[in-house]
Amino acid sequence: MLSFPRVVACSRTCSRFLGLSLGTASLFAAGANIALLFPNWDTTYLTRGLIGKHAMLGAGIWGGGFMVLVAATLISLTGYFSDRAPCLHMLIALLSSSLALLGALVCFITSGVALQDGPFCMFDTSSFNQTQAWKFGYPFKDLPNRNYLYDSSLWTSICLEPSKAVVWHVAFFSTLVCISLLQLLLVAIHVINSILGLFCSFCEKS
Repeated sequence: MLSFPRVVACSRTCSRFLGLSLGTASLFAAGANIALLFPNWDTTYLTRGLIGKHAMLGAGIWGGGFMVLVAATLISLTGYFSDRAPCLHMLIALLSSSLALLGALVCFITSGVALQDGPFCMFDTSSFNQTQAWKFGYPFKDLPNRNYLYDSSLWTSICLEPSKAVVWHVAFFSTLVCISLLQLLLVAIHVINSILGLFCSFCEKS
């Protein structure tokens, strides 16, 4: 049977591991969002203002990236003094969890909406009306009775520029959805771990 001191030690180790995992995930989230600003690694779309609103919002940079990274740093630090100040440890755990939760949720919701709306690309408006013209917009957002996510034949027939715009959009926003879900799971584990560590710290001193 595990003793209280051993459980407290495991809790501190777990905090450091969770902090490292969250920090790594935040860097991947920021990287995925940065890639969305440069379709096919072409900088001209960004300089011409032809980047979609979801990517420009930068939820993966400041939400799933910076906010989660700050929280991860705090979580890692709590692993070093949780035995000396359990109440302070719990306070920092709650603050860091709230910060990471908010950042991950913003990233998850934004990425989910981006996948639903589809990529920002140049398309032929004659597909939707009788006048032949090309413009940048969200052609899949108002596409009736068809979901582009399940119909790959639409990926190259509708979006004309950038090339492989749909693949780029789906790949990186799906990555952000997965990363933010992982971050939410790690935050939940951190909350449980912090409560367990606090309880065992008090039992150890009593």
